[in-house]
Amino acid sequence: MKRIIYLITAFLSLSSCIYDSPEGADLAIGDTIPDFTVIMNDGTEVSAQMLRNTPSCIMFFHTSCPDCQKALPVMQRIYDEYSSKGVQFALISREEEESSIEAFWQEKGLNMRYSPQPTREVYNLFAQTRVPRIYICGKGGVIRNIYTDDPVPEFEELAARLNYVCGIYKE
Repeated sequence: MKRIIYLITAFLSLSSCIYDSPEGADLAIGDTIPDFTVIMNDGTEVSAQMLRNTPSCIMFFHTSCPDCQKALPVMQRIYDEYSSKGVQFALISREEEESSIEAFWQEKGLNMRYSPQPTREVYNLFAQTRVPRIYICGKGGVIRNIYTDDPVPEFEELAARLNYVCGIYKE
């Protein structure tokens, strides 16, 4: 019996994405995004203050996570569609160096700006566990929607929420 419990525990710990550990905040819909500043891969700076000025989309990811691998091409489509409509984007890695992110971006043909973060410092301001984690925020930085890997959101769902937040049409 102990062996079965051990195997189940081991399996469950291996099935979570990229060594989750409960060490951070756990923001909810209606919360305001916390203060942070990151440097993007193109050298530009993105801050919470900048993101609070317009509708925004913040995504935390790790390229070795299978659910992130599904979500990132969807996010590329969202980025292509909505960056010209005034939506600000911040794609932020969780414990991943620039070299591995760049290799993934090249392999998948992605061109979104991202911020490589070798630690969980920024991620922990938002959440304790799970990537991908996508926050859709209205003006003022108020979180309107949160998406994770349960299930990974589809383009149509994210687009509908961004349309609503941007005032393109009402629900």
